[in-house]
Amino acid sequence: MLKRLFQLTVIFLFILTWSSCRNDFEFEPSTGGLEFSKDTVYLDTVFSNISSSTYTLKVYNRSNKDIVIPNINLSKRENSRFRLNIDGSTGSSGDLEGKVFEDVELLAKDSLYIFIETTIDISNQTNSNELLYTDKIEFDQNNNLQTVELVTLVKDAVFIYPARSEDTDEDGNPVYIKETLVFDVDGDGEDDETTLEGRFLNDNELNFTNDKPYVIYGYAGVGANKTLTIDPGARIHFHANSGLIVTQNASMKINGALSNDLETMENEVIFESDRLEPGFADIPGQWGTILLYNDSKEIDINHTTIKNGTLGLFCIGNQENTIPKVSIKNSKLFNFSSFGILARASSLKAENLVISNCGQSAFAGTLGGSYEFTHATLSNYWTNSFRQFPAVLVNNFITDEDDVIYVNSLDKATFTNCIVYGSENIEFLVDQADSELDFNFKLESTLLRFNDYNNSYTGPNYNFNNSDLYNNVMLNQNPEFWDAYNNNFLINENSAAINKGDVSAAQAVPNDILGVNRSSNPDLGAYQHQVQPED
Repeated sequence: MLKRLFQLTVIFLFILTWSSCRNDFEFEPSTGGLEFSKDTVYLDTVFSNISSSTYTLKVYNRSNKDIVIPNINLSKRENSRFRLNIDGSTGSSGDLEGKVFEDVELLAKDSLYIFIETTIDISNQTNSNELLYTDKIEFDQNNNLQTVELVTLVKDAVFIYPARSEDTDEDGNPVYIKETLVFDVDGDGEDDETTLEGRFLNDNELNFTNDKPYVIYGYAGVGANKTLTIDPGARIHFHANSGLIVTQNASMKINGALSNDLETMENEVIFESDRLEPGFADIPGQWGTILLYNDSKEIDINHTTIKNGTLGLFCIGNQENTIPKVSIKNSKLFNFSSFGILARASSLKAENLVISNCGQSAFAGTLGGSYEFTHATLSNYWTNSFRQFPAVLVNNFITDEDDVIYVNSLDKATFTNCIVYGSENIEFLVDQADSELDFNFKLESTLLRFNDYNNSYTGPNYNFNNSDLYNNVMLNQNPEFWDAYNNNFLINENSAAINKGDVSAAQAVPNDILGVNRSSNPDLGAYQHQVQPED
């Protein structure tokens, strides 16, 4: 028995050794019968000199033969602005790396992946602000030639970024130091160094036009006694962890205008990420914030869309201003991982404002302040994760890291002809610290979602029969938004908000956010109702 077992083991080892040494794959030259996952690869729009995302092309050998493809290359070879990687290989070396590949093997009934990227300097290609750049991947040559087209749109842009200087560490190794913003952090009149990467805008950069998009790396600062003016139709894009700071005694005028084309929004000013791929069109948290620093002033925002950041507007201080620190009209803020607008002891006046899809509140007025909303739609249908705050939060305190509570008066928080709504039962919260400071708020002719099933919210601030606080307030009635989960807050012909607005307030804001007149029969919110098309 042992002898027989030994013989079988020897035979098995012989077979194993023989099979591992033989050449199973005899490759034949390709005869042009390749198939592809697509005949044209469209790379999404990129900015000049910014690398694209990676795109894929799959190549199939449907035959029963193992083949070798003699050549795979970009048609423009070393002059191409595309680059390839084939199943982890970058191909030839030198100027042809990522451009030319030789003798690429492909097994029968198998496939390979080609990964495609591009970086294009538009200034070397054309005098236009846009360029449709093309090339093609060539497979094999002569009679067996097959091709796949490559297409991408390149936009020129104005790039604003902090300077980078070279230094050495204590061991003599080179290190790179990026420029940081310097401004008065604590209001003591002295500049304090921050670790925030960025720089102040130069005087010749203080007018953003619509000639080219702007791409900002780090934080761009508007210096003291300077004014940033933004023209109708301007497009401002932020890289990750970037944003805009309007510092002490600085101002900002965003002069967007009503657009004729609701698809292109040609006169709207738009702030968003620098990721232009469709997959990033509605992703929150792609950039930082627009910080309106203490003692910044005359912040005027009109016909503006701000989207896809961490915090839309962060307004600090100046609640005592005779003229509100921030005036925002006919504007939309959506897709923020924290707050749409976070105000801290500040002052703001809003007309025809829409805020939606925020990880915390659409609007939070904290540590008191002075706020006035007319015909605003403040709604939150955040679905990415749990949120702990309602669509609208108003309080008169803040707690520091040592659990010390600071209080301040709430001079005013009025919501007139508004819709405050969302996916949670409680979408409005007033949180008053125990103090004798003023705490003044009022909802007038407003549709509000407030389903307090557990009677958790009691006390005078939630007495909806008190007309000094809640006058003509509609509780828990459906506003019938067109598509709230996709930030479309038009109301349809069945909305409970139709004709419920206070006429005198509407006459002060006679047109809705789209320019539709509402002076005689005003609906609540930023939009007059429209008949919703059938799907």
